[in-house]
Amino acid sequence: MVMDNIINAHLYKGLSERIATGLKYIKENNFSNMEPGKYEIDGSNVYALILEYESKPFDTCKWESHRRYIDVQYIVNGFERIGYANIDSIKISQEYDREKDYMFLEGEGNFFHITAGTFAIFGPQDAHMVGIAENEPGKVKKVVIKILV
Repeated sequence: MVMDNIINAHLYKGLSERIATGLKYIKENNFSNMEPGKYEIDGSNVYALILEYESKPFDTCKWESHRRYIDVQYIVNGFERIGYANIDSIKISQEYDREKDYMFLEGEGNFFHITAGTFAIFGPQDAHMVGIAENEPGKVKKVVIKILV
């Protein structure tokens, strides 16, 4: 897992060419006026999901993990808490769904406050819990870049 401000995206271009492509897309686009939906960057290898939602109470959120795609999650507007745990340190609560590329897990992890301009990278070994309200639910606009492993 990596978390940083988008101004430091250049530091992570060496992770992979596809991650560099996704971070470049974030840096070069103004998402404020873009509608929620799916945006192709490099076919199914790299694409963006623009999401708008209200953050939720902690007890309604779930740990999730993916095997086929890395997530780069970037906050455009708003803020939320986000959780991280290595999948080896928590247990699977719903087996992996290959078609939807996710599994749900349960256990303990670490939580961070993530604000506009911040991104987090979650690989297949990284369980993450997103969309958690800090105190009260609030509006969030987020870009999730999906990167084929």
